Amino acid sequence: MSFWDVPGIKAGVVTGDVAWALLQHAKTNGYAIPAFNCTSSSTINSVLEAGAKLNRPVMIQFSEGGAAFMAGKSLPNDKGKLQASILGAVAGAHLVRAVAPAYGIPVLVHSDHCAKKLLPWFDGMLEADEAFFKAHGEPLFSSHMLDLSEEPDEENIEICKKYLTRMAPMKCILEMEIGITGGVEDGVDNSGAAKEKLYSTPEDVFAVYEGLSPISPMFTIAAAFGNVHGVYKAGNVVLKPELLQEMQDYAKSKTGKDRPLNFVFHGGSGSEKHHIATALAAGVVKMNVDTDTQWAYWEGLLKFYKAKEGYLQGQIGNPEGADKPNKSYYDPRKWIRECEVSMVARVQESCNDLRNVNP
Repeated sequence: MSFWDVPGIKAGVVTGDVAWALLQHAKTNGYAIPAFNCTSSSTINSVLEAGAKLNRPVMIQFSEGGAAFMAGKSLPNDKGKLQASILGAVAGAHLVRAVAPAYGIPVLVHSDHCAKKLLPWFDGMLEADEAFFKAHGEPLFSSHMLDLSEEPDEENIEICKKYLTRMAPMKCILEMEIGITGGVEDGVDNSGAAKEKLYSTPEDVFAVYEGLSPISPMFTIAAAFGNVHGVYKAGNVVLKPELLQEMQDYAKSKTGKDRPLNFVFHGGSGSEKHHIATALAAGVVKMNVDTDTQWAYWEGLLKFYKAKEGYLQGQIGNPEGADKPNKSYYDPRKWIRECEVSMVARVQESCNDLRNVNP
C-alpha cells in the first residue's frame, strides 16, 4: 500500500487523522519521515523541492530560535512573551500551507523542542491552532513538541497531559521527550548531562504511555538512547537504538499490543546507517535533521564562492575585464539558489537513509 492510499491523504499540509495515519503507515512499512529545521522561505522551499523530486512526504519544523529568525531578528522577543518566536512559527506554518500543495506531496508542519521556560511560545502557537481550527476544522500545525526532559519525569508527564488534553479536540499530535538528548541545539546546552540521563529505561517510557494514552493516541516519544545534537565523529557517541526495541517489548508485555509506542529519533545528523536501520525496525516514525542540512546549505555558498571568486570582489571588474559588471553573480537569487541545490541533495539523502523512498 502506497502512502497515497492513506485515507484522506493529499498534497499540502496534513493534520489530524490523516497525519496520524501517515505516521502509522511509516511505522508499518519500515520507514520514517525526516523532519528538517527551517529558518527561512529558502530552506522551506529546499525541503519541499527534495520531497517533490522523490514524491515522498516530508516534515518541516521550526525551533523557537529559528521561528524568531523567521519573523526577523530585529523584532522584540521578550522573555516570558516570546512574541517574535510565536509570530515566526505561525507565519512559517501559513507559508508552508500556501506553497506546499504546489509541490504535490503531503507535508507535516511541526514545532521543535519547547523547554519549560519556552512555554509561552507553545501557548501562542496553540492559540493560533485553536483559531485556525475554529475557522477551518483543523489545527494550523500538524504537531508540536514539548521537551520537558530537564524536569523530573513526573512533572514532565503531568505537563504533557495538560497540553495533550488541550490539543486532543483538534487532533493535533504531541511529541514529548523523556531522557535527555546531549549536545547543543538552538541555545540549549546539554553537553554536560549525566550519562544515565542519555538512556531512557522501558519503565520511564511506559510511564509516558500510561499517562498520555487515555487522553489521545496521537503522541510520539523521543526516548533517549544516547542521542546527541550536532555532528560528531563515528564512535564518539554511543548510540544504543536496540534499547527502543526493549521499550517496545516491555510495553507489549504490559498492554498485549504489538509495538504500541511511536518513537522519534533526535540528533539524527551524523548517525551511522546501521543505527538508523535498527531504530526504524523498533518503530521510529520521525527523525530530526538539522546540523547536516545547515552544513549543506552553507556548502552550496562556499562552493559557489570558490568557483566564482573573481566575479565577487566588487560590483565592477572580473577576470573578463575591468569594466565588466558582476550583478549576475552577487544577485542573492544566484547564490541562495546554490545553497538550496546543495540542501535539496542532503534532504534527499536523509530520505534515503530513512527508507522514505518509492520502490
